[in-house]
Amino acid sequence: MTTKISKRNKAVDVLTEKGKAYLLPEAIKILRQGPTTKFDQSVALQFKLGVDLAASDQSVRGTAVLPHGQGKKIRVIVFCKDESGKLAKEAGADVVGGDELIEKVMGGWMDFDVAVATPMMMKEVGKLGKVLGPRGLMPSPKAGTVTDNPAKAVKEVKGGRIEFKMDKFGNVNSSIGKLSFSDQALTENATIFIESLVKAKPKTVKGTYIKTGYLSSTMGPGVKLDLAKFLKETETAE
Repeated sequence: MTTKISKRNKAVDVLTEKGKAYLLPEAIKILRQGPTTKFDQSVALQFKLGVDLAASDQSVRGTAVLPHGQGKKIRVIVFCKDESGKLAKEAGADVVGGDELIEKVMGGWMDFDVAVATPMMMKEVGKLGKVLGPRGLMPSPKAGTVTDNPAKAVKEVKGGRIEFKMDKFGNVNSSIGKLSFSDQALTENATIFIESLVKAKPKTVKGTYIKTGYLSSTMGPGVKLDLAKFLKETETAE
């Protein structure tokens, strides 16, 4: 077992030059040279941000609409009591409900990826803060998941809209597709995500906003990205 892991790591390490940053198309080609697997590997972006972690006004959060989705079925639930719930169900929501759905989640049911709620439901949904918050599943106006039009939100989420949020260490990570996607699809998804991350830059951040960025696959290498074209003239990727 140890020998196999060692050989895999060695095979991955030789794919990139130490310290070199690659453009997106180059990085994708490198991932395709990685070890093969019996499953469709996920492709992800990882960023280290140059923000002040102690400053509350420098928390980074936003959304991106991936034109080709993430390559997986997104399960969406909607907390709703009025007639808009019916429209949300017709739009593709997997589960729609009010108090009974809140109780179900409170009891440990977590078989969903995104939660949407109407503003009127948020007082009750707030009870789930300790359950949904740590998992990044709490409905939020900033993410467009607290809305009077849950049907629209469901369509957008099912259509490729994802939410990203900086963790306590100043990192932002997100899946942007599968290795089975075409080079063009991965490039377009990655480009949209990076542009959305740049737009989410807090106004109070000074200096380098995105310090480093990497593209990786489940079993492949982490390829350092050349982000110069995405950054402002006063910023460069370190």
